[in-house]
Amino acid sequence: MSDRVSQKAGTGFLVSLASFVIILAGMRVAKPILVPFLLAAFLTIVSTPFLIWLKRIKVPNVFAVLIILAVIIFCTGLVSTYVGSSLIDFTKDLPSYEARLDEEKQALMDWLDTKGIVLTNQLFVSAFEPKTVMKLVANTFAGLGGVLTNTVLILITMSFMLLEISGFPAKLAEALGQSDADFPEYRIFMSNLNRYMALKTLISFATGIIVTIFLMILGIDYPVLWGVLAFFLNFIPSIGSIIAAVPVVMLGYVQLGQATALIVALGYLVINILIGQVIEPRVMGRGMNLSTLVVFLSLVIWGWVLGPVGMFLSVPLTMTLKIALESRSDTRWISVMLGSDSRSQA
Repeated sequence: MSDRVSQKAGTGFLVSLASFVIILAGMRVAKPILVPFLLAAFLTIVSTPFLIWLKRIKVPNVFAVLIILAVIIFCTGLVSTYVGSSLIDFTKDLPSYEARLDEEKQALMDWLDTKGIVLTNQLFVSAFEPKTVMKLVANTFAGLGGVLTNTVLILITMSFMLLEISGFPAKLAEALGQSDADFPEYRIFMSNLNRYMALKTLISFATGIIVTIFLMILGIDYPVLWGVLAFFLNFIPSIGSIIAAVPVVMLGYVQLGQATALIVALGYLVINILIGQVIEPRVMGRGMNLSTLVVFLSLVIWGWVLGPVGMFLSVPLTMTLKIALESRSDTRWISVMLGSDSRSQA
């Protein structure tokens, strides 16, 4: 009897795993449609607290949605204009940065040769190629910029979502023949999700501002570009700050020398500790943490499925799943397993 139960459990696990792989493959195929929809959903969730506040002060629902869309269009246009021009200039300067990195790589190989450590150029390239990092940054921004071609679709989808979101619980209750009070899990889930998204966006925005000002003071090229990169990658705990720092440290080394590169690295470290380890846990609560392994796996999986946008949305998507699992008592144990430690769920 026990063997039969074990066999059923194993079969169920394999079926679930196969279903998961098929869903991911389907999402990858549907990426052109899915990416704008997910971005619209992300913006909708972030904007929901503002929408609720506008309705609380008696602003009609349609006008409240129009105000939110106007703010988003203004901010997006402002950032896109400046970041777009900076990205074009950065792409033009990329060959000179790569040439400088090649010179430094050759100097390092010559120095190692004097110490009796002989490295061929092919071996060095297979282990570490510095200029690849710069190309990766340019390609990532280009991928994110490509999403802007769907701006109209994203904003239209978002407007309909905002118009529907306030009446969705009542429609769900009516469809199921129950009262709105019968959905405590939904209310808890939406409340925690709105809180997480709004606070994470504000903290990421503050991180981007601090990074921009810090790099301006040091005289690093394209500080706003790196501030925007810090804003996006701050949605990825721990790993994101490291990824954001690497190209800037390399640029500081190429542009202003070793001392500046060291200052940039220390500055990013201080900002990460201050924001990620001190401010964020106090504002958002330890229960919002994810295991570093889960963060890395979500980054790889969602990046493979959705591209650069998937890397940006990887942790918000995983966090949405975690909050949904935490809102129900029978699935809370899965949420605990996704967390950084058992105390984070207290």
